[in-house]
Amino acid sequence: MSAKLLLLEDDRLFNETLQDFLEEEGYSVDTVLDPYSALDLTYENNYDLYLFDVNLPYESGFDLLSKLRQGGDETPVIFITSREDKASLKEGFVKGGDDYIKKPVDLEELGLRIEAVLRRQVRQSLLHLGSYRFDIHNRQLYDAQGVALLGQKAALLLLVLLEAKGGIVPLEEIKRRLWSTAEEGSDGALRVYITQLKKYFPDQIRNERGVGYAFDREGYG
Repeated sequence: MSAKLLLLEDDRLFNETLQDFLEEEGYSVDTVLDPYSALDLTYENNYDLYLFDVNLPYESGFDLLSKLRQGGDETPVIFITSREDKASLKEGFVKGGDDYIKKPVDLEELGLRIEAVLRRQVRQSLLHLGSYRFDIHNRQLYDAQGVALLGQKAALLLLVLLEAKGGIVPLEEIKRRLWSTAEEGSDGALRVYITQLKKYFPDQIRNERGVGYAFDREGYG
């Protein structure tokens, strides 16, 4: 079954160009021209990925994503933006964005970014990891008695590693996911969270020194 995408782009011609490309790539695509229509569709459908322009009529793509995240919608988002300043890019990530691509859009690059974000998704709400259960929605690891085992950051780190499906997650990506721009992340704190995970998964956490970490899911489905 093809992934279902919601495309929000207020330039009608560019919207149609992107829709044609995405459908040729095998995706199911709904398109809208304004954020209010996009919001309505998110209530009516379940999407695998959102593609949001940033500069829109009525409100920005960042504002729309804030509403969705506040409502508990964790669907990944790629922003399409003409903005070049770092402050705007940071704002997109702080609001809950997963990636961005700058205009003019290279369609091949867009396709690669979509594939990468979709690969990171963990679709099950509950994962069985040996004798433990990991609740994706609540971002918590439980033992057989239902006791929560991890703090917020360590549980988020576990989710980030699981989303990579065995691949190495670069250190900078981990830090970006664990700490907002208003927080101070550190290698020392990251090592503390890795140590916490190794307490429960001593053979699954793999470190590529100076590069990043991976979670070996072999045998865990």
